[in-house]
Amino acid sequence: MHLKKWCCSFCVPAFACLLLLWGCSKKTSGTTTSPVTNNPPVVEKPYSLVWSDEFEKDGLPDNTKWNYDIGGNGWGNNELQYYSNRSENARVSNGNLIIEAKKESLSGRSYTSARLLTKGKAHWTFGKFEIKAKLPSGKGTWPAIWLLAATDPLRWPDDGELDIMEEVGFNPNVIHGTVHNKLYNGANGQQKGGSITIPDAQTAFHVYSLEWTPASIKWAVDGNIFFTYDAVNYPVEAFPYNKDFFMILNIAIGGNWGGQQGVDDSIFPQQMLIDYVRVYQRK
Repeated sequence: MHLKKWCCSFCVPAFACLLLLWGCSKKTSGTTTSPVTNNPPVVEKPYSLVWSDEFEKDGLPDNTKWNYDIGGNGWGNNELQYYSNRSENARVSNGNLIIEAKKESLSGRSYTSARLLTKGKAHWTFGKFEIKAKLPSGKGTWPAIWLLAATDPLRWPDDGELDIMEEVGFNPNVIHGTVHNKLYNGANGQQKGGSITIPDAQTAFHVYSLEWTPASIKWAVDGNIFFTYDAVNYPVEAFPYNKDFFMILNIAIGGNWGGQQGVDDSIFPQQMLIDYVRVYQRK
């Protein structure tokens, strides 16, 4: 049937004709049409912020977030400093956490510094860790930002360690990222890691990050990945990174690595400034 001619002959408005055409087509086709919506698809963000310290309140570090390691026992590396909980060695000022190493005698040691950790306050399994920091300088300094297994008692290196950032003053501005575990560790000289040169690491802030998933761990500076450690490439003993870890921030003086070329006493005091620490996890 010629619907257009039929409609016009009875003076049916064009709009009604279109409705009639649509109805006939629907009946003859045997198909249905889904409604069209203009709502954009929901894109889920890969990570959400779960923990942070922005260091906005002057004074001692927030004791709800940080504990101290205290002592001068060499810390397994023949380090020379005494770690204290004094404001002289760790404090918040002008929006930064300041960890300061000093040339002074305390409890039988010739240097002081601080080592802050989230143990007992915050632990994480997997996530993305971002720390914006400016590093100290001079021979003998050994700043570090790292994660250590929260197992009690700790079996090192079997339980694992992840060094987000290390630098030694005799090799300035070379940033190292390293894993330690039962098979690959500093004690046997077989640790796995990578490095990147950041020419102004000692004079400017940079973001040191670690992205840790069940499948891989990636190290980056300012978003530039410089080392990847994939679980599929190693036996299970070399990937114990499926448990809670806590964070440590410190400056060591001397030691097996940091002191390989001695300590320059003229450089002190030296500071590591940290603008923020942020931890993200997948929903």
